[in-house]
Formats: sequence, structure tokens, C-alpha cells
Amino acid sequence: TAECALSDADLVFSLVTADSALPAAQDFAALLKPGAIWCDMNSVAPDTKRAAAKAIEAEGGRYVDVAVLAPVNPARMNVPLLISGAHGSEAEALLRAAGFAKTRVVGDEIGRASAIKMIRSVMVKGIEALTAEMMLAATKAGVVDEVLSSLDASEKAQSWFERAEYNVERMTTHGLRRAAEMEESAKTLEALGVEPLMTSGTVKRQREQAGKTIAFTAERTEVA
Repeated sequence: TAECALSDADLVFSLVTADSALPAAQDFAALLKPGAIWCDMNSVAPDTKRAAAKAIEAEGGRYVDVAVLAPVNPARMNVPLLISGAHGSEAEALLRAAGFAKTRVVGDEIGRASAIKMIRSVMVKGIEALTAEMMLAATKAGVVDEVLSSLDASEKAQSWFERAEYNVERMTTHGLRRAAEMEESAKTLEALGVEPLMTSGTVKRQREQAGKTIAFTAERTEVA
């Protein structure tokens, strides 16, 4: 039973579907022994983790925000983990003792680790979705070889630090023109019977970012 599993546990991993992360914390918080560490490793928003933390801590547990930054298989115990929260250091020690080799505490604030993962996912999952939209259209147009070859030829060897700065500057300077171009790309996809879900978003973001800057400085950190 859940009570048997949790009553003597010093370290608990919460790994459920995103919509179950908060209910799991609320449902099982009372079963934890005092001081048990609840590692919320679910892919959810910082606000969701903060709500889950309140549920765990109200019953005497210690809540830790953990972000899993790569597929567990094949990485397994080498999967990079980011940890945040007031009990991050204690959790990291227990995770290391359990065999996890790549861990890093990124702050005392619940939600910081998940913010890193969620915002990173905008790019990672966004690229996947853009790739699917591109390939659907390229396949229907019969131009797969040419499109992929063109991308290979134009790809630059850049760090994401350089790429982020370059991409943002391009939108600031050329956003309006590029938005108009992307509207034509959207029409191209529609004519091929491909709904331009991602492309329509690109039109909006290019237009919104035109003439605006994003002031940022960044330093490279270890992932885990």
C-alpha cells in the first residue's frame, strides 16, 4: 500500500503525469514521515511545484524541486538533475548516495529548477514541432532532399550563447519584414494541406519582437 511504501521512506520520488503532480503531493503528503524529502521530478510549471511544496510542507515533509534534463533511458543514473529548494543540499546528498551521478543545486527557491527546464523546453520541444511541420510540407511538396541540404549548408557552428544573441538581434532589426515573409510561408503550407500551427506562431512572435530588444547577459554554467 501507499502507506507502507511511504511511512519509513527518507527519500521519495514523485514521477507521475504532469496533471497528477499536484494531486499526488496533496494525496500522499500526510503519509510521509516527518522530515522525509519529497523529490518532485515532474515536468510542471514553477507555480505547480510551489503549490505542491505547500501541501508537502504542511504535513511536515521537506519538498525539493528536481528537473530531469534528459531522457532517463539510456542515461539512467547519469541523467542530469537540477535541484532547487531550501532542502536542496540534503536532497543532493541523498540522490548521490542513491547512485545519481550528475546533480547540481541551482538555488534555494522552489520553482527555479523547473523554470530552467520549462523554458528550455520551449526551444527543445519547439524545434521538434517545427521540424515536424517543415517535414510534412517538404514531403507533400516533394522537396525533402533540397530543403534538408539547404539547411545543412546554412547551419553555423555556434554556441547557444551566440545563437540566442544573434537570433534576437535579427528579430529586433528585421521582425516586421520577416513576419510578412512568414505569412507567405504559412500560405505555402496551407496550400499543401498542412496547418501552419508553428509557423503562425512565428509570424506573431516576429511581429511582436520587431524593434524591441531583450537585454541579457549570460555566463556558462555546468548543467549538472
